[in-house]
Amino acid sequence: MLRGGINHLDLTVRDPRISEPFYRAVLGFLGFEPKRLAHGNTHLPLFHSTEGERLFSIALQQAKHEAEHDRYSPGLHHVAFSAASRDDVDSLHHLLMEMGAIVLDPPAEYPQYALGYYAVFFADPDGLKLEFVHMPSEPEFAA
Repeated sequence: MLRGGINHLDLTVRDPRISEPFYRAVLGFLGFEPKRLAHGNTHLPLFHSTEGERLFSIALQQAKHEAEHDRYSPGLHHVAFSAASRDDVDSLHHLLMEMGAIVLDPPAEYPQYALGYYAVFFADPDGLKLEFVHMPSEPEFAA
């Protein structure tokens, strides 16, 4: 395992019954397999990525408060996932549209981040910003 790499990510959601189908579709598209995490008397949704040499998981945790997510308050701003190609980004965008998901910014080039940066930005049911991005193998970052 890469020292300092992210081992797992827990996302807090207001209602796992609403968020689980969203994450099952999006993370399934990305190659994650659904599992269940025993947490006390509950079994929370857990998704394992089995691609590559290391295991990475994302779990959904039940929120204790009903407050809406604000990415400009202290905490998590957004999560970006790597895409294999521009067509991969476009395919996820198509899936998001079929699901009726909130697309914040459609697939496009975003040269302000790096040359060749191509991404779609979208939100989960609680408003958490997510991104699916393709970058050239050796990106030239914008100044």
